Amino acid sequence: MNKIVKKIMIMTFAVTASVAAYGQSNPLLEAWNTKHQTPPFSKIKVEQYVPATREAIKEAEADINAIIKQKEKPTFENTIVAMDQAGEKPDRVTELLFNLNECCTSDQMQEAVMTILPEITRYSNWVSMNEKLFARVKKVYDNRDKLNLTTEQKVLLDDTYRSFVKNGVNLPKKEKERFAKISEELSQLTQKFNQNVLADNNEYYLHVTNKKDLRGLPENAVAAAKEEAEQRNLSGWVFTLDYPSFGPFMMYADNRDLREQMWRAYNSRGFRKNANNNDANIRRIAELRMEMARMLGYDNYAAYALSDKMAKDVATVGKFMQDLQNSAIRQARLDVKEVQQFASDHGVEYELQRWDFSYWSEKLKKQKYSFDAELLRPYFQLDKVRQGIFDLYGTLYGVKFVEAADIEVYHPDVKVYEVYDGTRFMGVLYLDMYPRASKRSGAWMTEFRGQSNVDGKEVRPLIQVVCNFTKPVGDKPSLLSFDEVETFMHEMGHAMHGMMTDVTYSSLSGTNVKHDFVETMSQVMENWCYEPQFLNTFAKHYETGDTIPAEYIKKIKESENFLSGYACIRQLNYGNIDMAYHTLQAPLKEDLEEFEHKNMVEMLPVVKGAISSPAFTHIFSGGYAAGYYGYKWAEVLDADIFSKFKKDGIFNKQTAADFRNKILSRGGTDDPSVLFRNFMGRDPNNQAFLIRSGFIKPLVLDKKPMLRKPERVEKFEKR
Repeated sequence: MNKIVKKIMIMTFAVTASVAAYGQSNPLLEAWNTKHQTPPFSKIKVEQYVPATREAIKEAEADINAIIKQKEKPTFENTIVAMDQAGEKPDRVTELLFNLNECCTSDQMQEAVMTILPEITRYSNWVSMNEKLFARVKKVYDNRDKLNLTTEQKVLLDDTYRSFVKNGVNLPKKEKERFAKISEELSQLTQKFNQNVLADNNEYYLHVTNKKDLRGLPENAVAAAKEEAEQRNLSGWVFTLDYPSFGPFMMYADNRDLREQMWRAYNSRGFRKNANNNDANIRRIAELRMEMARMLGYDNYAAYALSDKMAKDVATVGKFMQDLQNSAIRQARLDVKEVQQFASDHGVEYELQRWDFSYWSEKLKKQKYSFDAELLRPYFQLDKVRQGIFDLYGTLYGVKFVEAADIEVYHPDVKVYEVYDGTRFMGVLYLDMYPRASKRSGAWMTEFRGQSNVDGKEVRPLIQVVCNFTKPVGDKPSLLSFDEVETFMHEMGHAMHGMMTDVTYSSLSGTNVKHDFVETMSQVMENWCYEPQFLNTFAKHYETGDTIPAEYIKKIKESENFLSGYACIRQLNYGNIDMAYHTLQAPLKEDLEEFEHKNMVEMLPVVKGAISSPAFTHIFSGGYAAGYYGYKWAEVLDADIFSKFKKDGIFNKQTAADFRNKILSRGGTDDPSVLFRNFMGRDPNNQAFLIRSGFIKPLVLDKKPMLRKPERVEKFEKR
């Protein structure tokens, strides 16, 4: 099923567009006679999106009608493949729209989103509920055992059939109409949710005019705040809720009152008493998802969403999270107790609050490991980190990255590269690294075009990586924190999953895999950040050129599991909240704060008016509804996979080739458990993850390795 339909089906990000008119020529509808057929951004106007989308939908409808009206009996090629290719223009236009709305939005663009989105959703519903089209699909599906299909073809057929069923094709007429209305309303609500979070994020800033309020802050954070103030024509210093500004402030600012103010602002996004409040949106989204799932015979939305994931069902997710909680909870409580004791030893007479924890834990980390994380920044110049990552992929897979000044970008901050495997062109990579008001927070990978190779017509991907890293200040280049280096590695893992794909059908290419598997390829790359052999290849002081000292790398490794229990429980809490909303049995009437807190394992005092749900874009405006557990699920898989790289050598070309050929290049063409087994030679287990996290330690008895089982502390509470 073509991508425009699939994207609307899973209720991901909305389409950006405009209501303005346009002339006869519209670059969005024309062939792009550019290098590698990349988007000609300078020729595209916001007002051209709506008419282009409408025209593209008409063409897509004609493609679908042609499939329905053909006289030949249904076959895999004339029905399933034809559907996968149907509506090439809508896919191209909407991929551009989806992505630019996330990183270069505007009031005009957001207003247009709400105008065009119902039309996109109606088209999606028209396809997914089309009984005549489904009749052809069903005939192919019912005869699948006689068709001698490849594994990839079987997956495409199965995905196509299940997409129809899960989107209401078998419902009675009245219920179909209701299902379609739910889809339309959800698409608008999720987009509005996202807009509200961005608006609240941009609305707040902390203006500091007294220099003493800067005490404790690193030099680079102060310089960045000075530049931010100058850009706003203000004196003094300005701190924002963008993470490169917010993170260091919470970690280092001595002024506790200002830390509290910043923390409350960040953790009340979407929950303030203003037009951006997401309380009603959350309730309505959860209610509509519940209703949609029940119409299709599922107990709740989580059961509906999990039916085509690796985990399969709510019980499996519950057990998985229970096991991790049992492994981490004791250490988490010890982590919090240790930070509180450290603060008390240094004169703190109050119970640590949430705006205190990062501040005092960083001081504890500095004392415990005789190390200040800010000392790493000079060795992590963005340009050198980027080249180090490029070189790593060159070492592992033989690919190279060539900066392409002759390919247009959508913003001056963006750099673009051609990627080659020897002489073979693999795709185009866009890197968009710095925060701006038109960009949502966080970091992500997506694509302007996916890979496919139908009938020998190879199409290579156009991949986008978007981050919000520390910006250059004056003559000083962008210097990353170690966390930002990990984030860059993470998103490049996604990017190369999309880049190295080598499949037939676009809807199965790259990151189009089961959602609880997709983070595996990104998280496995983070492991290299802790390896001296890798860090020594690029971590050079931006002024002296000196290689990062061995003692610094040792400290990175020693502190890898600092607060690992606390961090694990914190991540599980997000998964708990997600599952709580999506296992509701009735519309949520309860106060949002009470609902959220009772579905968490609280490690620190509760703060009135500050919760995560109203800004939880992953589950309310992204594709992670009933799927946030997938980060931890994939973390278990990535630790297991990297254990093989550690055993064979982290630069072992044969291991890398096996990983590429058996997992990276395969996209969604087979079940993830099969891909994993093909690479590892066995099913996954969580031992490598538990050891890496410090929750268990290997024991050696009679020279035979054994593993200490985690202590069972308390039962995980199913939400």
